[in-house]
Order: sequence, then structure tokens, then C-alpha cells
Amino acid sequence: MQTKQAITVLSALAQESRLAIYRLLVEHAPDGLVVSAIAERLSVANTTLSFHLKELVHAGLITSRQEGRFIYYAASMATMDDLIGYLTENCCCATGKTCAPSKSAAQVTSARKRDVKPA
Repeated sequence: MQTKQAITVLSALAQESRLAIYRLLVEHAPDGLVVSAIAERLSVANTTLSFHLKELVHAGLITSRQEGRFIYYAASMATMDDLIGYLTENCCCATGKTCAPSKSAAQVTSARKRDVKPA
């Protein structure tokens, strides 16, 4: 990933509604959700949602596909992986130290499930 693309991706996420949309789509990866489901779950008007979806597609954070008369949007996990790689590619190089391994998504998810108390 190049610096300009990283700025575009980070700028797209630096807005509350777009960040909420992206996080919702990550939960429903890899299949994604139809526009009406996104609007309903986040209580966002269709015209506003359309604008935010366009910005996220432009940044490469989400993709769209049409199935019949429905348009599905899905998170592009590859773009986020590229961004994280870009942000951390030189981690600790100035100190000569080795970084501690970061938690994997599976470890984080597992930890979250353990923290949830049954009702």
C-alpha cells in the first residue's frame, strides 16, 4: 500500500457512520449485507447511507455485488490487512528490538467470548 492510499482509507474511516458501516460489514464477512439491512441495523437514511457506501467503496474498504435486484456490500479484508501491514512494516526497526507478536483476530474473538457473561 502506498501513502496516498493509506490516507484515503484512514480518511474514509475517520467518520462515525462510515466506521460503523465498516465494522458491521466485518461482522458479516465474507458474505456482506444488503443495503436495507445496513440501513435498518444502523438507523441510517438511505440517501445518507448511499453517500457513505460510495466513500467506502472508493477507499477500497468495501465491495459491492448485485444478486438479482439486491446489492450486497461486504468488507474488503485484504484492504484492511494491507493498511495494517503498511502501518506496521517498520515496527521497532529504529530500536533494533523485536516486537511482541500481536494478538490474532481469533485470539481477540475468543477473549471477547470469554468475557461475555450469560444472562
